[in-house]
Amino acid sequence: VYDHVARVASGDWSVLIQGETGSGKERVARAIHELSARRDKPFVAINCGGMTETLLTSELSGHRRGAFTGAVADRKGIFEAAEGGTVFLDEVGDMPAAMQTALLRVLQEGEITRVGEHTPRKIDVRPLFATHRDLDEEVAKGRFRADLLYRIRVGRVRVPPLRERPEDIPSLVALFLEEAKTQVKRLDAEALQRLCEYPWPGNVREL
Repeated sequence: VYDHVARVASGDWSVLIQGETGSGKERVARAIHELSARRDKPFVAINCGGMTETLLTSELSGHRRGAFTGAVADRKGIFEAAEGGTVFLDEVGDMPAAMQTALLRVLQEGEITRVGEHTPRKIDVRPLFATHRDLDEEVAKGRFRADLLYRIRVGRVRVPPLRERPEDIPSLVALFLEEAKTQVKRLDAEALQRLCEYPWPGNVREL
C-alpha cells in the first residue's frame, strides 16, 4: 500500500482507493495528498453516501444566496474550497445517477457552476475517490457510469481488510492505547493473540 501511495502521489491524476468500510481509505487519501506537490494546499473531504442529490450538488459545487430555501449566503463548494489542493470523495459508488453525470462533466471540463448561477468557474484540484463497492460490478448492473469509472480510476490503491494483515494489529493497538491516554499501557500476550485471531469485520474502525 505504501508503495502504491508513493507512486500515485508523484503524479496529478485521479486515484480510486478501494477497500472495505473502516479499512482506512481516508488515511490513504490524506497520505497521497501529503506526499504530493499539492501538500501545502487544502485537503477537503466529503462522504457521498446517503446524501440527497440536491444536498450533494450544493456540497460539491456551492450555491448562490437565495438559490433555494435556506441558502442565506453565497457558499463555496468543496471543489472551490480545495483550490490548488486535493478533493476526496468518499463512497463515490453511492452517488446518485444524475450526480455521476454532473461529476463527469466537472472532471472533463475542469469547472463547476454554483447552484443558482449560470457562469462556470474554473477549478484546479486533484480528485481522489474511495469506495467499498466493486465498481466494475456496479457498471455491469447499470448503477454506475462506465465512462466515469474510467475517469476516476486512472490510478488505484487497494486497502486490504484488517483480517488480511493481522501483523498490523500489535502496532495499531499500541498506537490506540497511547492516544487513549489511559492507565493501560500495553496488553498481555494472550489478549494480543486473541485480537490477532479475531476477523474484524469492521476493520480498523472496529479495532
